[in-house]
Amino acid sequence: MTAHPDVGRGDAVHRGDPVIVDRYTVAARINHWITAICLVLLALSGLALFTPSLFFLTGFFGGGQMARLLHPWIGVVMIVSFAGLFIRFWRLNLWDRSDSTWVGNPGAVLSGAEEKLPEVGKYNAGQKLYFWLMSITIVVLFFSGIVTWQQYFGDQFSIEQKRLGVFVHSVFAIGAICLWIVHVYAAIWVRGTIGAMTRGKVTGGWAWRHHRRWLREIVTGKTLPAETAPEKK
Repeated sequence: MTAHPDVGRGDAVHRGDPVIVDRYTVAARINHWITAICLVLLALSGLALFTPSLFFLTGFFGGGQMARLLHPWIGVVMIVSFAGLFIRFWRLNLWDRSDSTWVGNPGAVLSGAEEKLPEVGKYNAGQKLYFWLMSITIVVLFFSGIVTWQQYFGDQFSIEQKRLGVFVHSVFAIGAICLWIVHVYAAIWVRGTIGAMTRGKVTGGWAWRHHRRWLREIVTGKTLPAETAPEKK
């Protein structure tokens, strides 16, 4: 496969003790957190409307009527915000041959033995899978939500289409919640990741350990080829 650049806008290295690497710009972090907050609000309001046993969650939104009113509009905000993230990061999430090797070595991944894996660009294979799966999920949720948005589109779809829309929306909503849980767990598991998402910076040691090819590309200014095996010492 053709090598893809792994350096995003604003990525830079600053000398010092420790070395600091800029990973996310302020705009990218704001974009990310707007999307994340919308996803949480949609999960809470959606679960509250999905089953009577969770109806108490509507209290966060001022009651059932407000939850039903706000849910689709929060969805509109999220799709717009996520579109911004997609435009920013889709190129950095293109699959390369080293990603297939990364996925094929789950033992090394789970044990943190990254020396047994190929050097990783800005995103590893797990992060790329999350990006593309969430992209598909959000698009499906948006269009299935349109089908069930009675106030504005109630006359545009048949009863059968609305029933199918509710089913698809529910299934993909559960999928989105599961993906989000995995995303949060991974961010906590890899120490330093949450700092990157809040402050936008990581240490040079963190970048060298977890995203070495990305760090090399920032320093050299060159697009490096993806390797299928770690470099022999």
